Amino acid sequence: MELSPLLHDLHLSSSSSEKPHPSNPLPPITELLSELQKKLTGVAESSTLIGQVEHLFQAADPDWLFPPLLDDQDSGWAELQAAYSSVISALIGCAALPVCEEDCGSLDASAYQSVPERAAAVSSALTVLLGNWEKGGGARRARLLLAVAPPIYLFSVTHFQDEVWTSAASRTAARRLQGALLRAGGWRDSAHLLTGEGDDRCILDGVLDILQPQLTRESWRRCAALKLQFSWTLLQAESKQIRHLLVESVSYINDRLNDDYRPENCMLGVRCLHHIVLNTLVVLTAAQLRQFNRAEVLYQALFRHLYTSEAADLQLVLSCLLDLLLVLEKPPSSYCRRKPCRHDDVLHLVLTHMEAEHKVALRRVYASALPLYVERVGVAVCRHLRRLMPVLLGYLEIGDPPEESVRLKMLEVLQSTIRLAWPRMASRADALLRCLLRLLVDVSADPGLSDSVRLQLMEGSSASLRLLDAATQRRVRRLLLQVDSRHCSPQVLCCLATVTAEQEHT
Repeated sequence: MELSPLLHDLHLSSSSSEKPHPSNPLPPITELLSELQKKLTGVAESSTLIGQVEHLFQAADPDWLFPPLLDDQDSGWAELQAAYSSVISALIGCAALPVCEEDCGSLDASAYQSVPERAAAVSSALTVLLGNWEKGGGARRARLLLAVAPPIYLFSVTHFQDEVWTSAASRTAARRLQGALLRAGGWRDSAHLLTGEGDDRCILDGVLDILQPQLTRESWRRCAALKLQFSWTLLQAESKQIRHLLVESVSYINDRLNDDYRPENCMLGVRCLHHIVLNTLVVLTAAQLRQFNRAEVLYQALFRHLYTSEAADLQLVLSCLLDLLLVLEKPPSSYCRRKPCRHDDVLHLVLTHMEAEHKVALRRVYASALPLYVERVGVAVCRHLRRLMPVLLGYLEIGDPPEESVRLKMLEVLQSTIRLAWPRMASRADALLRCLLRLLVDVSADPGLSDSVRLQLMEGSSASLRLLDAATQRRVRRLLLQVDSRHCSPQVLCCLATVTAEQEHT
């Protein structure tokens, strides 16, 4: 495709009245980009124009698009950089998301009706431009690419999200654009693009320069893409060079996302906070996160979210709190500590909620998290036995077919508790023995259980009985010998025989 006819169609040639001949000299790229920026900014319906710009980038010679300059101090360098920055910003503006007038409102899906088509067109045009960079301009003008990469990165992040303003076509185009950006600069992935590896080939500072002015308390809700751009950037960053980003993000996440009235924003904030906590020992030190009371602020915010009634949200909060507590204090299991701590506060509230919980999804989440918390507090679980025992008995009594994940986790908790608090098991042995025997009977009589699940439950019950017997000085064995075999199934009798035989052997 000839370039001169394209310039004529775009009215960018030196003479718009006559169609230029292909042999006519081309105008300087900076002059053309300046004219393109004006046209893209001033045209209301720009889909056709964006397509023409894509054809222009496709037909152009890379040496014309990226003219060689003597050095970075050349007067043409600043002009070229400003021209490309302006035209790329104008292209991205053609697919900009509408802004909500109210800072606490949200736009209807109809407001984004025309966005996906334009976003796909802009992504395609920018992908072609970056392809030219890859062919020849990228190696020679890496600094120019670093100047224009931040807005391109944020645009692609905005439109490959599965949100109301995207479609399958626009998401595919945005992912293709991100891949073209990575190839043009020789970056491996988004993390490498943002933070580099000990060199200056990273764009994190440029991305933050764009985002931070918009992330004020008054304006951050007006554009729905801002929180996604910020959170995606934060979650990709895993380098020692992003220490300032992690530290400064704490206040934004707490003030904007974590305290927001929308549950989805709160959980996005929890995911970001968890990422900060997980990177604390790698990127920061625990002391830096505790500085200015940041860690305590995070703890209080997450502790409030323990009252949520959504299973997925609760799982995020429990997982994040487990890691954050290590930043705030030493675990009770690491040394003898008499004074209760935050670990005890969290476990106390979790057990309180578990005892009254009737929703199956929430019971599963609590059951999956409880073994980790019991292991963390260690022998300090003795403080919580009065609340823990009703939870164990209640959760072991009610089935959770077909996987029986709740019962399996509760058996794991019971075994850990017996090992840690064995001197206090004698007074609770009768209740635990009755519960385990009922569990064995239920499991053996349930035709809906698979053989593998039944075997796991019986093995877990047998292990619990053996530990309980050791903790009560063989009292369980004496009671088991009194069990009336006429009311037991063959599987239960086999299990009890195995337990008593192993106890006699030991």
